[in-house]
Amino acid sequence: MIERRPVTLGLQTLLATLTGRPVGLRSVPLTAAGQPVAPPYTILDPLDRIDDTRTLADNQRAAVMNYQATFVSGPTPGVPDSRGGDEQAQWLTDRAWKVVERPANGSPGYAHPLSVGPGVTCWRREATEAGGTSDAGDAIITSVIRFRLFLEEQPPA
Repeated sequence: MIERRPVTLGLQTLLATLTGRPVGLRSVPLTAAGQPVAPPYTILDPLDRIDDTRTLADNQRAAVMNYQATFVSGPTPGVPDSRGGDEQAQWLTDRAWKVVERPANGSPGYAHPLSVGPGVTCWRREATEAGGTSDAGDAIITSVIRFRLFLEEQPPA
């Protein structure tokens, strides 16, 4: 059976690498001192998981895991009356779409590796933009992408 934690940590690391900003799991990311990070940042939420491949030969070695990434813009630290904006949220979102980017040379696979644990491969990735907030009066603007990862555990040698 494929464990969720290594997959979640792999996606968290990939999103942080692609956006260059912190990614919190189910909450606002924290600094080393335990304080909330100022926006922009990403919040990654594990969603549903499916372990049934719906085939006669299902050997419990496959799983489909869904995640929601919320890209949060916000006021500029130290700038009074500043607000989060669509430009900042879309900047993060554009970089996160690279999770599903294919190599420019047409070779198989994905342009950016996703480490999901020993003996496990992610053979397919999907992404869907799922909306966000749009009220600049809130001082925060978000954009959301839902990722679906298709995983398979390699049989023991």
